[in-house]
Amino acid sequence: IHNDIVLRLAQIPNIVGIKDASGDIESGSDLLQRAPKDFAIYSGDDASALALILLGAHGTISVTANVAPRLMHEMCLAALNGELLKAREINFRLLGLHRYLFIEANPIPVKWAVSSMGKMKNVLRLPLTPLSVVSQNLVENAMRQAGAIN
Repeated sequence: IHNDIVLRLAQIPNIVGIKDASGDIESGSDLLQRAPKDFAIYSGDDASALALILLGAHGTISVTANVAPRLMHEMCLAALNGELLKAREINFRLLGLHRYLFIEANPIPVKWAVSSMGKMKNVLRLPLTPLSVVSQNLVENAMRQAGAIN
């Protein structure tokens, strides 16, 4: 949705915010600059969430948080509190998850990851298919890097 349309929608009383999953920092910056102060803007793209929060977003609606909830929470809290070095360090630990949880169609990799942690059964229905072995290795390594598993 173009920002001009979002800003028109923001004038409607029961529309209180938006999840920006574009990953486009320029567009997100523009929206943050022009949006009404009481209009909530959340990142919906894990790879750009830190940048958008530092620019003024209210937080993130995250896929990575399904695998590393505490670390994503700590990163967002650090960013919201202006602790740039801490937020950046955590984001670097999470970078592999931000990338590899989308290596195949969502939600296949995240379901595999959460299943491998014993949090749920890895049950898929068509058109979803099991995560490839190559992708499993990449997701597992990213999980290790983030400290989600040993």
